[in-house]
Amino acid sequence: MVSLRKAGAYSKKYARPNTRTSKKRAKAFIKASPPNKIVKFNMGKRDKYDMGNFDIEIRLLCLQTIQIRDSAIEAARQYLTRRLEKEAPGNFYFEIRIYPHHILRENKMLTGAGADRMQSGMKHSFGKTSGRVAMVKPGKDIFLIAVSGDKNLRIAKAALQAIKSKLPCKTQIVVEKIKTSPPKELEEITA
Repeated sequence: MVSLRKAGAYSKKYARPNTRTSKKRAKAFIKASPPNKIVKFNMGKRDKYDMGNFDIEIRLLCLQTIQIRDSAIEAARQYLTRRLEKEAPGNFYFEIRIYPHHILRENKMLTGAGADRMQSGMKHSFGKTSGRVAMVKPGKDIFLIAVSGDKNLRIAKAALQAIKSKLPCKTQIVVEKIKTSPPKELEEITA
């Protein structure tokens, strides 16, 4: 299996290179997009989160301008889901807040004896697609976990702390209490 290129091979700036995808083939620079490796973006009890049954939100914030590969996001998602299902089954909602829209390109070069006669170098250097990344600005949420209770809060914070090493950026864990509003039926009765 071919290994991934290191992240230093790609631009660290937030400027988005020409990687246009279009439904009209003549207008698209990228003819075929690589598949997205992230399987799910919402896990846990979505209905409980929508109804406001959780009272604490834990968010993982990015502190740098960075590109995060979809494989890194998926690895973190699998770890978080497995750990939360094991230690707090049915008592959480987990959401990925970023999407890998940007497509990485790679101009593969031959090395070794006689390689100079077999390729055009940088003459046609647009490159072939090799993966997807999410371009993230500072202050953007990467993951959101909603729980209720101090025990589940400790479990979620420990899980987020453990996945920091899977992400290529400096991050910060932010804990917020969710303000719950009374149901509409109670508002109508009191009014």
